[in-house]
Amino acid sequence: MISPKRVLVIDTSLLCVWLKVPGMETCGVTGDAWDFARVDKEIQGAIRDHFTLVLPLATIIETGNHIAHAARQRHQAAVSLAERMRDAADAKTPWAAFQHQSDLWGPDQLRDLARTWPPLADSKFSLGDATIQRVGEYYAQSGCEVRFLTADRQLQAYEPPPPPLVPRRRQPRQ
Repeated sequence: MISPKRVLVIDTSLLCVWLKVPGMETCGVTGDAWDFARVDKEIQGAIRDHFTLVLPLATIIETGNHIAHAARQRHQAAVSLAERMRDAADAKTPWAAFQHQSDLWGPDQLRDLARTWPPLADSKFSLGDATIQRVGEYYAQSGCEVRFLTADRQLQAYEPPPPPLVPRRRQPRQ
């Protein structure tokens, strides 16, 4: 499998908006609201710009929980999420499965998360967001440009910086 160069990591709240999960059709703060049209525009733009779309395990689980607790249209929303999950599992363009879960959930990584997350929780940074941040870091360490699609400004602040530009050497004229 070829490693993606540009990755869009999708957060729970915006996936719920995009899938039109009942009761979660909008999110964000006053003056920076997200609705289906805005989320879809971002996702379509990312696809056009050759980003690979990634659903972290935390996003899948949290979105599934929201769907299961929706007041109506649970089956329809569940089918929509299941389609995205299949596309990711099958690496159907533009989706990719995050196939390195064991790199983030092994004993050493779990101990590190147990050590680093409690102070983050004090500032209301969720465990799901902490794991989403680690997915972003994983891709960034492999040289990918990583963007988080999120309405959560706190999570957005943890988006990895872009990879450094490596100047190309000029080819000698022949």
